[in-house]
Amino acid sequence: MAKRVIIAMSGGVDSSVTAHFLIEQGYDVIGLFMRLGNIQGMSSCNGKTTTCCSAEDARDAANVASFLNIPFYVINFEEEFDSIIEYFCKEYLGGRTPNPCIICNQKLKFGKLLRFADYLDADYVATGHYARIERLNDRYVLKKGVDTKKDQSYVLFPLTQTQLSRALFPLGNITKDEVRKEATKINLKTKDKPESQEICFVTGKSYSDLITERIGSKIGKGLLKDTNGKILGTHNGIHNFTIGQRKGLRVAFGEPRYVVDIDPMQNTVTIGVADELLRDTFTVDNVNWIKIERLEKELCSSVKIRYKNDESPSVIYPLENSRVRVEFKQPQRAITPGQAAVFYDKDIVVGGGWIERN
Repeated sequence: MAKRVIIAMSGGVDSSVTAHFLIEQGYDVIGLFMRLGNIQGMSSCNGKTTTCCSAEDARDAANVASFLNIPFYVINFEEEFDSIIEYFCKEYLGGRTPNPCIICNQKLKFGKLLRFADYLDADYVATGHYARIERLNDRYVLKKGVDTKKDQSYVLFPLTQTQLSRALFPLGNITKDEVRKEATKINLKTKDKPESQEICFVTGKSYSDLITERIGSKIGKGLLKDTNGKILGTHNGIHNFTIGQRKGLRVAFGEPRYVVDIDPMQNTVTIGVADELLRDTFTVDNVNWIKIERLEKELCSSVKIRYKNDESPSVIYPLENSRVRVEFKQPQRAITPGQAAVFYDKDIVVGGGWIERN
C-alpha cells in the first residue's frame, strides 16, 4: 500500500512541482491549501485588496490539484495565523526584529498541518522548501538544498526529530531553474507564476503601518540618542527601527549613521557609526539541536545570523536553560535580537535558536 502524504499547496510553482514529483514517486498524495483569512491592516495593491494566501492562490492550487488528479482540501488556519501576526507586532514593540516565516513553518506547516495529517492517516507532510533530510546514525538531519541561491534550511531550524521524520522536501536536490523547466514540461498553470513575498501578510504597505493599525495604542514616542547619551531628536515608535538601519532616522549627520541599539524599557533608539555595529559575541535562546542531542562542550561551527547572510566561523559554548554563547572569530555587523542564529557543519544544520538582547 502506498504511503500517504499531504502536500501544503500555496498556489505557487514550487508546491505544484512538489506534488507532481510525489505522484511520480508513487505516493498517495492529498493537496491542502491553508486559508489564512483577510488580514487586518492590509492595503490595496494595483487597485485590488490584497490578502495573505489569496483567493487567486487558492484557485491556482485547486487548478493544479485537479490537473494532477489528486484530492484537494482547503483548511482554515486564520486564528493560528493571526497569532503569528501578533507575535510579529509584539517583537517589534520589544525592540526585536522578528522572523515570522520561521514561526509559520514551526507552528503551522509542521505543527497544526502535521496534526491534520494524523487525522487523514497520512504518513508525511511535504512542502516546496529547498532543503534536504537525511538519516545520520540515529538522528534525522537537516541539510542545505543543492541550489545555494534558494537554500531554505535556515528557516527550518526549529523542526524536531519527530517533525523531520515525517517531512518530505522533494525539491532539495534540484535547482529552481529545474523546477521551472519541469513545470513547463508538464504545462502546469503555475509554471510562470512569480515568487511570493518573504513576509506574506505585509503587502502593499510597510510593516510599520501594519503594526500601527493593529496595536497603535501601545506605541509611544521616544528619544534618539548617540552612543555617548547625547539626545539627537525624537522618534514615533521603536517599531520603526531595526539594528543596522540607516534610512529613515530623520537626523542629519556629516557621515552615515546607523541604528546600533534599541532599548524597549527606556523607549530609546541609539544611533552610531558603522564600526559600532560590529560585535563578536552574543547569546542565543531556545536552541533546537538537530545533528546532536545536546551541546555538552564548546563546538566549532559556522553560524548564520540572517537568512541572506553567509555563515561565519565561530565557537559555540553551552549555557543553562537551552541557551548558548556564540563567539565569532571575526566581528559581524548588525547582530539583531529576534532574528535566528543557525549553526552549520558544512551543509548540515547542527541546530539554531533566537538571538537575545544582551
